[in-house]
Amino acid sequence: MTLLCADIGNSHTVMGLVLDGAVLDHWRVATDERRTADEWAVLLKGLIRDSTVGDRITGIAVCATVPAVLHEWRDMLTRHFGTVPNVVVEPGVRTGVPVLMDNPREVGADRVVNALAAATLYAGPSIVVDFGTATTFDVVSIRGEYIGGAISPGIDISLEALGRRGAQLRKVELLRPRTVIAKNTVEAVQSGVVFGFASQVDGIVTRMIEELGVLRETVNVIATGGLAPVVVDECVCFTDHQPWLTLLGLELVFQRNA
Repeated sequence: MTLLCADIGNSHTVMGLVLDGAVLDHWRVATDERRTADEWAVLLKGLIRDSTVGDRITGIAVCATVPAVLHEWRDMLTRHFGTVPNVVVEPGVRTGVPVLMDNPREVGADRVVNALAAATLYAGPSIVVDFGTATTFDVVSIRGEYIGGAISPGIDISLEALGRRGAQLRKVELLRPRTVIAKNTVEAVQSGVVFGFASQVDGIVTRMIEELGVLRETVNVIATGGLAPVVVDECVCFTDHQPWLTLLGLELVFQRNA
């Protein structure tokens, strides 16, 4: 059963064709709130048609953090993919993940999906660090419960804000500089962003593990998200880098609700 899985984020939408825990093909497009249901359908059908996997999909699973885009996707699924079973992750959809928060409905669908994937694919407690528009930290207990997390400004928006507010600064390419002690302004910004975010991630993960009261070696720390490659090699906390964690989680949700 080849599924089309779509993770609609604030900046980008990641889509993939998933079969039995393997991502066979994938695409990353801008999340444009002005794009209509018909435009999404044209884009999606073109990508699927040109895929080396083939153009037959047997199901669609979607999670979204942008309500306006999700509205268009619902319309598209009804009018253009009406014969294909679909699951939209939202309150009421079975995920099997108890959300132990003050208000469980506040937790983004993508974070619950990531928690399900982490609990299913990895043994023991897990911390998922998702590098997107925001950098999110999600903690999953050994029993597969979502027990909380943290949110910090994302790498890209932090860099963009620095370029806008710094009179003599500009937005630079996100690359690892030659040294931490930079010799020019461009590399100084790169040093602050790359090594600064790496230190932030290591620091927050360390504090979370201490708060959990478990041995560090028993905790899976998983990096995911489009900006993870920028800093993942500079961090010491990660035990795995799984760029398709959300897509794999969407397949699991579909299987539980099909």
